[in-house]
Order: sequence, then structure tokens, then C-alpha cells
Amino acid sequence: MIEDRPPYPHARASVAGTVAANAPGLARIRTVLVRPSLPANIGAAARALMTMGLTRVVLVAPARFPDAEAMAVASGAAAVLDAARVVATLDEALAGTELSIGLSARPRRFAGRTATLTDAVREAVNTAAARADAAAAGAEVALVFGTETSGLSNDELSRCTLAATIPANAEYPSLNLAAAVQVVAWEIRRAAGMRGDDGPASRRGFAAATHDEVEALYAHAQRTLGALEFLDARRPRRLFQRLRRLFGRTRLEREEVNILRGILARVDERIGASGAARIAVPPPEAKR
Repeated sequence: MIEDRPPYPHARASVAGTVAANAPGLARIRTVLVRPSLPANIGAAARALMTMGLTRVVLVAPARFPDAEAMAVASGAAAVLDAARVVATLDEALAGTELSIGLSARPRRFAGRTATLTDAVREAVNTAAARADAAAAGAEVALVFGTETSGLSNDELSRCTLAATIPANAEYPSLNLAAAVQVVAWEIRRAAGMRGDDGPASRRGFAAATHDEVEALYAHAQRTLGALEFLDARRPRRLFQRLRRLFGRTRLEREEVNILRGILARVDERIGASGAARIAVPPPEAKR
């Protein structure tokens, strides 16, 4: 939360008023901007979001923020920046999410499940609305955008539940960050106005695993596979990128994660806890 900042005369629209005026599910959708370099793009993205009823922004390691230029460009949406969170890593930004959609200009080799923008947005809206209806705490949706120059890295994209691409001119698909945010936010608002009950979240009837739970599963699997000497702890990236891709296509449920971790725990018992403890595996964020 940004604090100790003087009020700006053009900060007219309020977050509370915007949330109250829109579908409850939209309040469960956060927009994550990864390593944005230009304050003007942050401000323009905030304005794009507010016009579509989205008010929650998380900034991952921004080059400059807070910044007067971002506030000026945000205009009447300065309240979105006042409420923005700044975190150091993508994992922090995705903590507590049930569904995260990574936006990419092109398909990536290590992206997990892929979807059209229309399908991805429909799933986001249905998931957010389903969780709002159930009054469940902590399980939310994230829209993830990469840096202006290179977008999301393969590692960052692999941490998202699914990847989506904005359909654009194949000969020139590059969109300004704020423009991409505007397109996706408009799709979210459009989908929220015509939501049905046929989305994956409502059809499934089971709680999906959160980002935190899935990452804990990967960390557990990495330790156990290392103890089995199936995984070379010095070069774990390639195998784990493929495992992320495999499980990413399924959108694991919480109970499925518990089953898989139970299997891993049984393996740990068989090989001996000391064997697992001998494998020193760096945390995912340290392997960039």
C-alpha cells in the first residue's frame, strides 16, 4: 500500500465507489504488472482499468513508483495507484490466487495451458464470480502483464495457470502495455455482463488449488525427486518447466494437490527423511 502521499486534485473516482457500482466478482480480479519501466505506462494502465471497473493493481519490482508522472497520466484513476501494492517477486504478486492468466504476444514453449483471450477471460470472470458467490476468502484471479520491452519470460509465464494472446496483426502484434491492459479489461467487463454458469470453475464443483499450494507441491516434488536422484539439483530447470507445463494444462484442484503431496510424503518416508534433507534445492525465484 502506498502511504504518506498528498492527495491529488484530479483523484476523483474512488475505488470503493467503483467496486460498489460493478459486479462483485470484479473486485476479486487483480492486475499484475511485472517490472514496468515507465511510470507513464503504470498511470495509463490504471486509467484503463478504472474505466472498465477494475481497481486492483500489483506492481512487481517497478523501475520507478510512486512517481508524479504516473499520477498525472492516471488522471481521475489516481485512487487505483494509491491502493496499488508493490512486491519484489511474481510469486508474491500471485499469492492467494486460484487462476492466473499470463498475457503473451506469442505462444511460448514452456507455457502450460493456453487459451484464446475470449476463453481465458470467460474463465476468469466465472472463477471470480463463483468465489464471490461462495464468500470464499483468499482465492482470486490475476491478469499478468510483462515488461514493456520483452513481455513475460518463460519462467514467469510458467508460473501462470494459463497463457493467453491478444489476437492482433500477425505482422505487427506489439501492443503498448497500457493498450494491452485496456483490451483485456474491456474483455473482462464484456464477459462479466454476459456470464453464464458453464465456465470451468462453476462446472467443476471442486475448489481449485491456489498458486501458493501448487508452488508448494512443486517445491516438495523437487526435493523428493532430488533425493531419488531422478533430478539433478544443479540443473533442475528443464524438467521442472515441463512438469509445470504438464500440471498447468490440468488446473489442479486442491484435493488433487493433497493427493500428490501425500504420495510424495510416502516416498519421502520410504527413502528416509535424511535422504531428502541432503538435497539442497534453491527456491524457484533464486533460479532466474
